[in-house]
Amino acid sequence: MPESTVNCARCPYKSSERLCRTEDGKAPSFCPTRDKADVLSACLPEYDRPEIHEFARQAALQEADGYGNRDLGYARLRPIKTRIEEIIEFSQKMNYKRLGLAFCAGLANEAKAVEHLFSDHGFEMVSALCKAGRVPKERIGVTEDQKLDPSQFESMCNPIFQAYLLNDGKTEFNILLGLCVGHDSLFLKYADAPCTVLAVKDRMLCHNPLAAVYTMDSYYRGLKNN
Repeated sequence: MPESTVNCARCPYKSSERLCRTEDGKAPSFCPTRDKADVLSACLPEYDRPEIHEFARQAALQEADGYGNRDLGYARLRPIKTRIEEIIEFSQKMNYKRLGLAFCAGLANEAKAVEHLFSDHGFEMVSALCKAGRVPKERIGVTEDQKLDPSQFESMCNPIFQAYLLNDGKTEFNILLGLCVGHDSLFLKYADAPCTVLAVKDRMLCHNPLAAVYTMDSYYRGLKNN
């Protein structure tokens, strides 16, 4: 990979020492803060669009509201809110009334609980299941031997239909709950309203994919190629 390719994940410096955090900070050869001023200049006007400006401003406020001990300085910060609480609060900050919930059939019970919770906080909810439409998997070229159970009819996951349903429902903000890899990508591509993710699909780890990252040097060391 060329040294000029942006790769912030490989920055060798401590967060507090980086150029993106402090004016006289350090920067590796692939630092976009130092070398991609043209790209930065191209994107910044987007924040001047009224609807984007308010969305970004409220997101920044929500970030701060997620911490306690702010009066004691950065080193003493502590998290005080769960993600679902933050989604509720952010939606209230944005004055959203109508929310969408796109969920996986495997998390139907969780979706029911989430839908009730948001409804109890005064939101109108539009929810769409991944199997809605009952379209056979053959429609997208899946063969019998590629099904979960070749002996039975199987509805394909239909994230584009989910997105269209929430678009048709005039949702202002969409929440993804447990959509599969790839299906979530298609939903995000076709949804009209801004989206956030409450939980992602991870069948092995009870929908906590970072568990594999946290144990990559122990139990999940087999994931590495070297």
